[in-house]
Amino acid sequence: MAVEVGKKAPQFTLPNQEGKQISLSDYAGKNVVLYFYPKDMSPGCTTEACDFRDKHESFGELDAVIVGISPDPVDDHKEFINKHDLPFELLADEDHKVCEDYDVWKLKNLNGKEFMGVIRSTFIIDKDGNIQKEFRDVQVEGHVESALQYIRENLK
Repeated sequence: MAVEVGKKAPQFTLPNQEGKQISLSDYAGKNVVLYFYPKDMSPGCTTEACDFRDKHESFGELDAVIVGISPDPVDDHKEFINKHDLPFELLADEDHKVCEDYDVWKLKNLNGKEFMGVIRSTFIIDKDGNIQKEFRDVQVEGHVESALQYIRENLK
């Protein structure tokens, strides 16, 4: 399934930080900020998660929930949440199937070494389950505010 703005978001069910199965459909009737990130505890991912944490209340006021997805296992997500007091779900996509469905699992290059990994990306999904905005290859600084501003201006 191709991911396309204006179309239904690909459905998924993944375990959260407690091992509970969470589906995108669980958030029907809410705006969803679905963000994909490479690795728990890494500097950029920690900054991004803490930025989402610090704006969590503002997203809530707009009837939006934040959900993070990475290939890290459940236990790593639990530790990440506890260490940084994150008030939202982190889902474990260990086989990176959902990352592939959202076309964020890509060949990366770091210091001349190629490997497959998550390209930091965020999808804004409306209350009807349609993708309204995609942010791909995200730069962390200012990103959370951009996502919040998009919802404020475009989704009621």
